[in-house]
Amino acid sequence: MQPIISIKNLSKTYASGHQALNSVNLDIAEGEILALLGPNGAGKTTLISTICGIVTPSSGTVTVAGFDNIVHFRKTRELIGLVPQELTLGAFDTVWNTISFSRGLFGKKSNPEFLKQLLRDLSLFEKKGSELMTLSGGMKRRVLIAKALAHEPKILFLDEPTAGVDVELRKDMWRIVERLRKTGVTIILTTHYIEEAEEIADRVGVINGGRLLLVDDKTALMHELGKKQLEIELKEKIAKLPNSLIEWDLELSGDGKQLTYTYDTQARSTGITLLLQAISDAGLSLKDLKSKQSSLEEIFVDLVSPQS
Repeated sequence: MQPIISIKNLSKTYASGHQALNSVNLDIAEGEILALLGPNGAGKTTLISTICGIVTPSSGTVTVAGFDNIVHFRKTRELIGLVPQELTLGAFDTVWNTISFSRGLFGKKSNPEFLKQLLRDLSLFEKKGSELMTLSGGMKRRVLIAKALAHEPKILFLDEPTAGVDVELRKDMWRIVERLRKTGVTIILTTHYIEEAEEIADRVGVINGGRLLLVDDKTALMHELGKKQLEIELKEKIAKLPNSLIEWDLELSGDGKQLTYTYDTQARSTGITLLLQAISDAGLSLKDLKSKQSSLEEIFVDLVSPQS
């Protein structure tokens, strides 16, 4: 099946000489949710803006539903809804007029019932007649989301959609994302809330310094790159590791009551059985055992750290 978005050798260098994107290659399947993770300045917003046709690439191509996004800009743009980071809204328009105008801008026929339901979903219906200047920052963010969805796009870009917003809006946002997924809408989001990417994304991409470091199925990524730790709580604290346990590369907690053993889940043998026997032979008594899997956030930090 042809991907709904296909990016080939995409690069962008600004007049200042800053290279925001460096040979990015990425295919996005129809109906998937892809989370793009990366630190500030990594190239996430530039990538989204280039796909949407807002930024012209220095080299490379982007196709949306098989159409080149520069040659067929109007065709590809009408397939896309974009929720930008910045609150780019007029001051004196009402909520209703804003989303109605956005729908008409893409040539969609009037559909008041659809727009009313959209406002209800975003807890905006009671504000439909309010001027935008009277709304709080969180409400304005809701309007941006409604505006992006007003023309019923097949692809939705969410650029840091929940940054600085209240918990209620965040929950509304993910409910809508789940509903859109069920209708086949493709969703690409950038976020600093890594736990949300871990919760809703099908695949995760990590971008840093303009390069796409990896894109993989979320579960496979955590399985392949994640580490597992065995936390061993001792009945009595110790001042230092016995010499017989030094070879195990254990970490002793500051209070001397816990040993942490990190192991590779892909290895043929974890060594846990031998370790526990070695601990017993060293005369240490165990109080409790607990295993812990690396989180997506820990994997992300490892990937974008300078030594990576």
